[in-house]
Amino acid sequence: MATNSFVQRSRQLWWDIIDSFRDPDSRRQISKALILAIAIILLIFLLIMLWWSSPPSAFDPQNKARDMAAEKQQDLVVGYTSTATLITLANTLLDKPGGYLTNDVMPPSVWMDNMPNWEFGVLVQIRDYSRALRNDISRSQSQSAEDKDLIIAEPQFNFNSDSWLFPPTESEYRKGIKALESYLTRLTDEQRDEAQFYARADNLAAWLGIAEKRLGSLSQRLSASVGQVRVNTDLAGDPSAHQSTFAQLEKVTKTPWLEIDDVFYEARGSIWAMIHLLKAAEHDFADVLQKKNALISLRQIIRELEATQATVWSPIILNGSGFGLFANHSLVMASYVSRANAAMIDLRRLLEQG
Repeated sequence: MATNSFVQRSRQLWWDIIDSFRDPDSRRQISKALILAIAIILLIFLLIMLWWSSPPSAFDPQNKARDMAAEKQQDLVVGYTSTATLITLANTLLDKPGGYLTNDVMPPSVWMDNMPNWEFGVLVQIRDYSRALRNDISRSQSQSAEDKDLIIAEPQFNFNSDSWLFPPTESEYRKGIKALESYLTRLTDEQRDEAQFYARADNLAAWLGIAEKRLGSLSQRLSASVGQVRVNTDLAGDPSAHQSTFAQLEKVTKTPWLEIDDVFYEARGSIWAMIHLLKAAEHDFADVLQKKNALISLRQIIRELEATQATVWSPIILNGSGFGLFANHSLVMASYVSRANAAMIDLRRLLEQG
């Protein structure tokens, strides 16, 4: 009986709804209510998107390392600041407002592209530094064994960046963070000496060699926003050099219009992370830099890169021509990146040659 009563009420409700749509006044009221509800939902989504699109604030690597050491009751040994900075960057990537958005499949994050590109830029720097830490900085020489925790951390950060499920990207990156934290704990343990951070000039130069190539690539991609004809210099300087397939002597490179903001925000994220790692290196490699009289050079690189993080007041990334009426945000950033790249090449050569 209860089931029959429920079915009857459901039928009656359904017919009442149909009757209300037959009445013009009721139909207008329902339509207005639906439009208002949709507008409110879209407004909420817009506010959430604006909040989540704001990049995290910069932090001081030395202060962050000092706080982390005090919380865990650890000593600030050589390499602590750089490793703590790498951990902080990875945690920021996952725990910032909105969390990690690159692999989201639900609105409103699925409609966002600027922040996911910013995240990928940060991720590239995390991958590069964890690789340098595993292959060079934590090893005394090429024949020495790799650190057991860094063997785990480095490939975890190279996991697919947009995996939504089975497994989700966040869980894989947190395994990498956990391995870095284990390495950091062993680094400060005076009773165990298998975990090391060798603050040598060649180790710093090895990572700077990777960083300068990233900056060079970003500079070229940013400059391609307006399109340009480039002469093929792939084999320049070596008359006996060959390449796999034939390439034109001149080629036109231009970033598609819909990808200009993607490249811009990827560059901002990558440089944001690089600034923090360079500041950490300034602390951990201070003796090496002072001995090479290179501390000022590193600080100038940091200053050039910090200029790329200025607030963008335009609601969109403008793509005016080089000397046109409107600004070109990509070219402005490319100018700072190019200067920092040139200075980083000089710094690396100074570290290698003295």
